[in-house]
Amino acid sequence: MDKTYSEEQIKYLSLLSQKFPTIQSVCTEIINLEAILNLPKGTEHFLTDIHGEYDTFSHILRNASGVVRRKIDQVFGHTISEKSKKLLATLIYYPEEKLEIVTKTIDDLDNWYSVILRRLVYVARACADKYTRSKVRKAMPAEYAYIIDELLNENPEKKEQYYDRIINTIIEIDRANHFIIALSKFIQRLTIDKLHIIGDVYDRGPYPDKVMDTLMQYHNVDIQWGNHDILWMGAAAGIKSCIATVVRISARYDNLDTLEDAYGINLLPLATFAMKKYNKDACSCFMPKISSTDNYDSLNIKLLSQMHKAIAIIEFKLEGQIVQRNPEFNMDSRLLLDKINYKKGIITINGIEYPLKDNYFPTIDPKDPYKLCQEEEELMEKLKFSFLNSQNLQKHIKLFFSKGSMYLKHNSNLLFHSSIPLNADGTFKSIKIEGAEYYGKSLCDKFETVTRRAYLNRWQQGANIQDYDYVWYLWCGPCSPLFGKDQMTTFERYFIEDEKTHKEHLDPYYNYRDNKETCKMILHEFGLDPAVSHIINGHVPVKVKKGESPIKADGMLLVIDGGMSKPYQKVTGIAGYTLMYDSYSLILIEHAPFVSPQIAIENELDIVSSRSLVTRKSDRIKVGDTDIGVELKQQISDLKMLLDAYREGMIKVKG
Repeated sequence: MDKTYSEEQIKYLSLLSQKFPTIQSVCTEIINLEAILNLPKGTEHFLTDIHGEYDTFSHILRNASGVVRRKIDQVFGHTISEKSKKLLATLIYYPEEKLEIVTKTIDDLDNWYSVILRRLVYVARACADKYTRSKVRKAMPAEYAYIIDELLNENPEKKEQYYDRIINTIIEIDRANHFIIALSKFIQRLTIDKLHIIGDVYDRGPYPDKVMDTLMQYHNVDIQWGNHDILWMGAAAGIKSCIATVVRISARYDNLDTLEDAYGINLLPLATFAMKKYNKDACSCFMPKISSTDNYDSLNIKLLSQMHKAIAIIEFKLEGQIVQRNPEFNMDSRLLLDKINYKKGIITINGIEYPLKDNYFPTIDPKDPYKLCQEEEELMEKLKFSFLNSQNLQKHIKLFFSKGSMYLKHNSNLLFHSSIPLNADGTFKSIKIEGAEYYGKSLCDKFETVTRRAYLNRWQQGANIQDYDYVWYLWCGPCSPLFGKDQMTTFERYFIEDEKTHKEHLDPYYNYRDNKETCKMILHEFGLDPAVSHIINGHVPVKVKKGESPIKADGMLLVIDGGMSKPYQKVTGIAGYTLMYDSYSLILIEHAPFVSPQIAIENELDIVSSRSLVTRKSDRIKVGDTDIGVELKQQISDLKMLLDAYREGMIKVKG
C-alpha cells in the first residue's frame, strides 16, 4: 500500500534529498548513524569558577582531571616504571616545554624518540577506541593525519617492518619533535569529548583573557553564565554601571594589567582624574589586594588606591541611579549615599548610626549624591568607548553568547551557575519583568532573552535602558539566578567597621538544595526526570575544611566550586573540584593546589587529585542513550522516510 505524504513532508524530503541524492547515499548514512548509536558516549568534563586562574585551568584541561594518567596506567600497567609514566604524562601535557628540556639531556636521542613515539601511539589508540574512525580523523592535526591514521589502525605485530619504517623515517628526517607535539595534543583532544564551564571565568585571577583564548580554540565547549561573567558581558555592551564595577574589581585585585594589556582599555583618564580628586586622600580603605609589594613603590600603590576609590564612588552613584529608576527591583537598601551625614562622617542604616572609616568624598554633592559630576561623566564616556571598541574583549564576550546560556540541559544533567530563586517556604520566587511574572525556568529564559537583546543593541541610540538595568541586576539583584543573595554589601565592606553590616544572606535555595524534594521540583520545572538526573552548580565554594560535602541531596545535586580561585583556597582547603561523566560513571574529582607549570614540567609533578564515585551504571552508556542519540534517531527516521519516498517514486533520485 502506497504511503501518503503531506505537502510539508514533501518539501522537507526534497530539501533532504539535496544532501542525499541517491538511494545508496541514504542507505550508507542510515548504516553509519545506526552504528554510531552503539558507540560508548564521549567523556564530559565539568569545570566552574575559574576566576582567571589560567595556570591551574590549563593544567586541568591538559591532564583531563587525571584521565590522561589513568589511560597511561591502563595501557602500560606494570610494564614500564613509575618514572617513565610521569615523563610520558608530562610530555603529553606540555610537549613543547618538556621536549626542550629532555632533548638536551638524552645521550641516545634516536632510541629515546623511538620508544616515546611508540608509547604515545599506544596511548592515542586507547583514547580513540570509543570514537568512529571518521571522528578520530577529524581530530587529527592535518599535517600528520595520514601517518597517525596508519599508526593507530595498523597492527604492529602483523606489519612490523611497515610500522617500524614509519617511526624510523619520522626520526631520520628530523620530524620527531613536531610529531610528538602533534600526537600529544591529539591525545589531549581525544580524552575529552565535551567541556562544560559552569560560570565565572572572570575576576580575581590575573589571566581570564588566556582562559577565553583557550576556550575559543577548544573543540567542543559550552558555558553557563556566572555573575562575574554577566558583569563583563554588560561592560562589553557599554553599560556604565557594569564598566565601573569591572574596573573597581580589577583595581581591588591588582588586575588592571588585564584591562590595559589584554583588552586595550585606556585607564589613563581614570588615573588622571583619581590623582586630581584624591591627591590629598590616603585612600587607606582602598589598598589593592596584592600578594607582594616587591614590584611596587609607595607611589604606585597610592595611585592604585586612588583609582580604586575613584571608580568605586562612581559605581555607587551609577547603581543608585538604577535602583531609583527601578523601584520594582526592591533594592532600596543599596541607596546609601543619601544616608550619609557628610559633616559628621556617619551613616544611618536601619535607624542605627555607624561611623565611616573614610569620610573624604570630594565628588559627591550631598544635595544630589547619586549625580555624577561633569568630570565623572566625561570619564565614563571615555571608558565606555574603550570597552565598546576593544576588539579582543568583544571577541571573547561573543563566545559567551554563541556558546553560552543561563542554564543547560545536557544528558540528564541540569547545569546552572548559582541558584534557582526560592521563597522561604521552598516554592519558586517570582519577579515581574515587563509586566509579566516569571519564576524558575521561565525566569532564566526571560533574563537570557533580555541579556542577548541588550548586547545586540549596544550600538543603538535610544536602546531600551531597562534591558541594561536588568543585566546589571543579574550581577547583584536579590532575585538573580546568577547571584543567589539578598544584597551585595560592597559599600559597607569598604566604609563601615561593624561586620554585622557586611552580612549577605543566601537565597533560600541554599537551605533547600540538600533536600531531595526540592531538587525533584527543580528538575521537573526544567523538564528532566529526577530518577536519572542531576543538578550541577558552582558559585559558592564548598567549605571542605569545615566538613562540608559537595554532594547534596543523596547525589542529586553536586557543587563543584572548591576553590580554583586562590583567594578562596583558605576557606575551602583545596584547589577546586571538577566532574567527569564517562560511559560508565559520574565521578567527582578533588584537586590539591597547583604550584606552577614550570615546576610541573621540570619535576614531572601532576596535580594531586582524589576521585569519588557519584553514580555508576551497570551497563555502559552508549551514544544512543544521550541527547545526541535522540537527534541521531530522528535523523535516521527522516532518512528512512526519504528512502521510502525514493522507492515509491514520490521524490526524484538525483543520480
